[in-house]
Amino acid sequence: MARISLKLPQSEGRIARWLVAFMTLGFVALAAAAVAIGWITVRNARYTADILHTQDVRQAIATLQVEMEQSETARRGYLLTGLPLFSTAYETTAQRLAPALTALRSSTHDNPRQTARLDLIEPRVGQLRSLRTQSIALVDAGRIGEAQRRFAVDASVPLMRSIRYRLRAMAAEEVRLLEIRSDRQQRSNMLFLSVAGLAALLLLVVAILAILVIRRYTADLGASRDRLHLLNETLEDQVVERTADLSRANDEIQRFAYIVSHDLRSPLVNVMGFTAELAEAAAPLAALIDRAEAIAPEIVTPEARIAAREDLPEAIGFIRASTQKMDRLINAILKLSREGRRSITPEPVDPAAVGDAIVASIQHLIDDRGATVTIDRPLPALVTDRLALEQILSNLIENATKYLQPGRPGVIRLAGTRERNRVILSVIDNGRGIAPGDHQRVFDLFRRAGPQDQPGEGIGLAHVRALAYRLGGTIDVVSTLGEGATFLLNLPFDLRLQDPVA
Repeated sequence: MARISLKLPQSEGRIARWLVAFMTLGFVALAAAAVAIGWITVRNARYTADILHTQDVRQAIATLQVEMEQSETARRGYLLTGLPLFSTAYETTAQRLAPALTALRSSTHDNPRQTARLDLIEPRVGQLRSLRTQSIALVDAGRIGEAQRRFAVDASVPLMRSIRYRLRAMAAEEVRLLEIRSDRQQRSNMLFLSVAGLAALLLLVVAILAILVIRRYTADLGASRDRLHLLNETLEDQVVERTADLSRANDEIQRFAYIVSHDLRSPLVNVMGFTAELAEAAAPLAALIDRAEAIAPEIVTPEARIAAREDLPEAIGFIRASTQKMDRLINAILKLSREGRRSITPEPVDPAAVGDAIVASIQHLIDDRGATVTIDRPLPALVTDRLALEQILSNLIENATKYLQPGRPGVIRLAGTRERNRVILSVIDNGRGIAPGDHQRVFDLFRRAGPQDQPGEGIGLAHVRALAYRLGGTIDVVSTLGEGATFLLNLPFDLRLQDPVA
């Protein structure tokens, strides 16, 4: 590079033009290398397709040979024993001969030598099939002795030998083609590596020239950085405005959820009441069936007996289970709605103290599940609603103790940082983790991810997200399946500075 720089003109404008010219030349060379690599790749793909085609032909030859041998073995077994098992086996293999021939014909249509061999094989297969059919028919008619005598003198053995010989010749031809095509592919791969190496060298040269050009225009980057800093200054105001909009929308959703769940409870109570009456009526009906069976069993039909003793109790049980589940879901919606209408009271809060209280309250669960919970200190203090923060962290920590990775002791950590006017609290665990496709799904109401081996209605994380929105924040998760999860709670440092509507 030093030698090149000595030949460059001293004028700054001319140096820049030289650099741009060298970069242009490098990019043109790279484009040519890319075209060459593309052409080699296409050719290599064609060679690969030829090799795969050869393998397919070899497989088709082997399949036909196996079907021929199995069919002959089944026929001979049937001639010797007369057992239906061999007849069934023969019919099965005989039905596969025609598709095997068709497949071999299709795969060798581009090779005249193989097609010529197949032209000799097919009539022999037809003759052999005719002889086999005659043998099977004689055995089916109970003339096993005659079938065996004909087999001893017919042309089955010479035909099989002729077919085997030609199939071996076809297989040998494919082995020869495979060697030729593999050699072509290897040479193509070597050419590909050579061109790729040259392209890498060109890329290195272009990269060096690009660095020289970039260094000459760092002043523009500095100006851009200053403009970006100015935009960041207004970002907080935009976040506050968007958070206020989300909070207002959340309030509307909470009111709607309360109205809907309240209206749903009335018909649900009716269903539960009538189900109880049906259950009470089922007992006398069953007793009546028992009495009728004892006095006049002929009047009790099996359908009536099953309906009174099995179908009706089972149906009532299903209805009860469904109504109970719906009742729990409605209660969950009402709970979310009531939480959404609760007044938010900002006050100074120490997240570490909140975490200590949560851990103490569920210490028995933590011990039973074989987990440990640690809290980083100090955690950044903030002004927010204490009860809402307790509910969020309690839900996240308890979830972490529930969804542990089997065979691995649970380690849960509460950490936090402050970034400008935001506080980010993290609940980190080494549990079973969450699949990437479920990262947002877990925050939806009544939606759960992964194996459903823990009790719950799927409202915990939905409640967490609703509370985070009410506190002017967000909740997110970063996780890899099988490697744990990190829930990130992003809250304003001082909730009193947010939009009063929130």
